[in-house]
Amino acid sequence: MLFILSALIAVGSLFVWLTARKRAEFNAMVKKSANLAMAAGIAFSLVALGQCFTVVPAGHVGVVDFFGIVSDEPLFSGINPVNPLARVHKYSVQTKEHKETMRVLSREGLTIELEISALYRLNPDSAARVYKTISGGDYEGVILVPQFRSISRSVTASVEASALYSTERERLGNAIQSELAHIVSPRGIIIETTPLRNVGLPTQLTEAIEQKQRADQESQRMQFVLTKERQEADRKRIEAQGIADFQRIVAQGISEQLLRWKGIEATEKLASSSNAKVVVIGSGKDGLPLILGN
Repeated sequence: MLFILSALIAVGSLFVWLTARKRAEFNAMVKKSANLAMAAGIAFSLVALGQCFTVVPAGHVGVVDFFGIVSDEPLFSGINPVNPLARVHKYSVQTKEHKETMRVLSREGLTIELEISALYRLNPDSAARVYKTISGGDYEGVILVPQFRSISRSVTASVEASALYSTERERLGNAIQSELAHIVSPRGIIIETTPLRNVGLPTQLTEAIEQKQRADQESQRMQFVLTKERQEADRKRIEAQGIADFQRIVAQGISEQLLRWKGIEATEKLASSSNAKVVVIGSGKDGLPLILGN
């Protein structure tokens, strides 16, 4: 509309200038009017020319609508030539975050307070389809948010509340992301992730889980102590068996003849000592001599 108005004014100004130029030589006022008409014509011509281009900001795409005929090819960021009679609708393709805090039910029917976010963005190639199929192009309010809430509730209802205390949190977030992406991707919405910011479990359930964890930790500690004691008992048993085996082997290797021979060697050493006075009287046990003296 602005293009048509500017073009008409520019043409009218040009006509006025051409008409007044012939009489401008004899009338100063007419000459001044001709100059004003020329300036207005140039200004509105530039305005009309500007309507032949559109600027798409960074992180956005443009959808061209020419009297109900929508181009499937989006306009990307930068200066783009367009039909001056067409309208350009611009959509952000930057990542956005939608946060939800909701009360949902678990598999056991317990109420859980869920704080979850959805990071999403518009698929640039689907901008024209979003414009044509979604009222006002509001894909967040019409498609994303209702589906996000519904899927979060349905997926959480398949999980036990006790599992959400630790192991199932990441799995729950991944399941919601997968299901949500499956539903909204055909509508031109890309789901990047759905992080769980907080899971509020019933107080009694939390206390019961913590008590069970403490009991499990104590049981594991006692199991460790028992294992250590068994290992120590096994070590002592092996050590005692080794000593017994050693004594048995030594006892088997010492004969009566060897003991008598060792006794003779000891007697000879005592007899040859310079500090000993040796008196042999009869014979001792096992046939060894008796040695008396200092």
